[in-house]
Amino acid sequence: MAKIISVPLAIIMLIVSVFFPGSKPEINKEDWNTNYKYVWVHGLMGWGSYDFYYNLFPYWGIFNGDLMKELNSMGYECYAASVAGTASAWDRACELYAQLTGTVVDYGEAHSSRCGHERYGKDFTGKALIDKWDSTNKINLLGHSFGGATIRVFASLMAVGSEEEMKASPDNVSSFFTGGKGDWIYSMTSLAAPHNGTSAYSDNSSELDTAAYDMYIDNALELNKSIYTCPDTYYFSIACTATDKNADGTYSADTEIMEKMFQSSANEIGRYTGKTEAGFEIDETWLENDGLVNTVSSLAPSSAPSAEYNPDSVTKGVWNVMPVYRGDHMSLQGGMTKVNTDIFEYYVNYLDMINSL
Repeated sequence: MAKIISVPLAIIMLIVSVFFPGSKPEINKEDWNTNYKYVWVHGLMGWGSYDFYYNLFPYWGIFNGDLMKELNSMGYECYAASVAGTASAWDRACELYAQLTGTVVDYGEAHSSRCGHERYGKDFTGKALIDKWDSTNKINLLGHSFGGATIRVFASLMAVGSEEEMKASPDNVSSFFTGGKGDWIYSMTSLAAPHNGTSAYSDNSSELDTAAYDMYIDNALELNKSIYTCPDTYYFSIACTATDKNADGTYSADTEIMEKMFQSSANEIGRYTGKTEAGFEIDETWLENDGLVNTVSSLAPSSAPSAEYNPDSVTKGVWNVMPVYRGDHMSLQGGMTKVNTDIFEYYVNYLDMINSL
């Protein structure tokens, strides 16, 4: 179980860690077979290194210090991407591609026309997040929360592209939509991601091109059908839980480890069953949650092959479902008022596993 401490003790611990740094976890680099770059993609309303306030308040680490800096100091080359906080998985994937390639964001002619917004966005020319990215210099992708949906759409477009976009603009189509680059991605990791939506979003009235629309269960299940799982990529998912089962079968927030902001929604998710507009049954298996996302939804996408993680037999092209993490929706970021003091060591061990595949 993660070790959780609360503010103001968290602030004291942060100050202590700066002036009296503790020992770092030991890793055995002799077992590494790769050491590709790690690109981390934030969730809903998140931020990354392109945002000026990241250095003051890092998304990855929060009150626990800058996780990217700590991991970089251990030899893992980590980068924090910045994508739109409330945009759809498609739009965020397009922004991620532009950041990684140092180009202008191209949302696609067909997509932008259908969704009613400009085709082009920010210009990252000369400001690429990484360098030397291709089939030889691969990357590992990690996406927290809706960042998980973002990297799944991203990897799918990298592999097979978009036939619709190629037809809509054959003479001026982004290389992102032409496919053939699935082998540029070594591994994918989702962190508390709503693969199959979340019952926290029960209203399907959100605008088409938004994260809220994509996270509605019916829409998430439909999106899954269009996402390609690349047979040459490693896939991993880490789900969270911070609720306890009650005698009547419902689930309630574990207030010792769950942020107060999530406790009300955790209790609502923990007792809600019913059917979506399209008839999908939200049954008792959907009650356990991390405060925002149903644990069962974070295990694996509905339309992709999956298997329980076996350290002795990790398979490509299959979602390897890691042991469920005991923590709330923010625990894999490092926690906020509930600071997760174990998160640095957790990721060191996890990235060490990726490098040792």
